[in-house]
Amino acid sequence: MTDAVVKLKEQFGDHDDLRQHLAGYLADNGLSQERAGKEAGISGSALNQWMKGKYQGDNEAVAEKILIWMASRERRSVAIQGFGKQGFIETATAQKIMNVLAFAQSAGDLSVIYGGAGVGKTTAIRHYATDNPNVWVITMRPDTASVASCLEEIGDVIGVRTGSRANRVSRDICRRLEDTGGLLVIDEAQHLTVPAIESIRSIHDATEIGLVLSGNETVYARLSGGTRSASFAQLFSRVGKRLRLTKSEKEDVASLASRYGITGGKELSTLIGISRKPGALRGVVKTLRLAVMFAGDIAPTQEHINAAWRDLGGEA
Repeated sequence: MTDAVVKLKEQFGDHDDLRQHLAGYLADNGLSQERAGKEAGISGSALNQWMKGKYQGDNEAVAEKILIWMASRERRSVAIQGFGKQGFIETATAQKIMNVLAFAQSAGDLSVIYGGAGVGKTTAIRHYATDNPNVWVITMRPDTASVASCLEEIGDVIGVRTGSRANRVSRDICRRLEDTGGLLVIDEAQHLTVPAIESIRSIHDATEIGLVLSGNETVYARLSGGTRSASFAQLFSRVGKRLRLTKSEKEDVASLASRYGITGGKELSTLIGISRKPGALRGVVKTLRLAVMFAGDIAPTQEHINAAWRDLGGEA
């Protein structure tokens, strides 16, 4: 049992005190018992019964799991306070991405966002979706590559029942999307087969809502390559706006660094170097978060950044 858990245990005189504190903690943090139970490794029914004082199992074991969970959340809360709790940072690249999304939605057009990993595509897309109505983001995977599986994934996200034939699902999706002025964003679109892409294109044509395909270089290469098939020609001719993101920009790194209280030239140079490695801005963010933990209540220095990068497995 860690010192933090021991300290918490000493804070509560008995299980009733802990129950009362936990109920208030859940309410203050907007957490459900089910969520707390999952995070603490306690079944929902066991936690519910324990909270009522009616649990027939090992009550002490449940209480200890709750204490360990609370201590863990406290450590994480401390780690993200101050410099570490930043939320979405609107970098120059993020603004470019959101401009493409806004164009596609307002014009009911098809756009493509493509490029390397870690440059902020998915983060910007998710932020746009939270700030605008009728934006549906569907993240494709290798197991959703086919027509049927990708339509099922879309249907699940937009609230259309799935499980019937692909043509029926497609019709139901079109009925749900038409006249919404919405935007359908297909993230990780490189996983889709040609027929699946064509199926999504047909939904766009039928509903006249915005459509954005986002993914790696393969997405655009398959649409614009000199040997593309006739089936791709129809899709490629519909692309209204294209945004290629090959690497993170220095301005993006500077924006991130500034939000973490970092303004020094040496620190910024180190972070820009990290952004040029595989992982790009994603690696910078992970490094900054860990550097914040190392630095405590001050802005991370170059030493903290170097130590964080090494600790994450980066080159010295």
